[in-house]
Amino acid sequence: MPELSLARARKIIKATLTRGHEMGLKPLSVVVLDSGGHVTAFEREDGAAPGRFPIAHGKAYGSIMLGMAGRAQMARAEAQAYFMAAVNGAYGGQVVPVPGGILVRDKKGTVIGAIGVTGDTSDNDAEAGLAGIEAANLVGEA
Repeated sequence: MPELSLARARKIIKATLTRGHEMGLKPLSVVVLDSGGHVTAFEREDGAAPGRFPIAHGKAYGSIMLGMAGRAQMARAEAQAYFMAAVNGAYGGQVVPVPGGILVRDKKGTVIGAIGVTGDTSDNDAEAGLAGIEAANLVGEA
């Protein structure tokens, strides 16, 4: 199974943070998970709130574990709150179902990981993250 290398994870993070600066966003935190939901890399910018890791992780973790990006999770939570409550029970409260959780696919469409971006609005987080994934020559699904 193809995996997301540490070098590519670092490239995604660097490009995500660069895009965040270009957009004038608040300090971001970015986590990259492999296809099994394990942390490959994480960075929290200077000035970012110290509690951002669990938010970034929850955005990415929900994407990987459910196979659906943050926007789809949010829509599902709005339509069926009981489902997301059950999911969060099953995963120990680790899922944050909002934009900024982005599936990472290779060029063949295989999910090889996910990223979670937090620090600004969820939509801005997702935009910056998608730019980071594209810079690593991969495909993001927000």
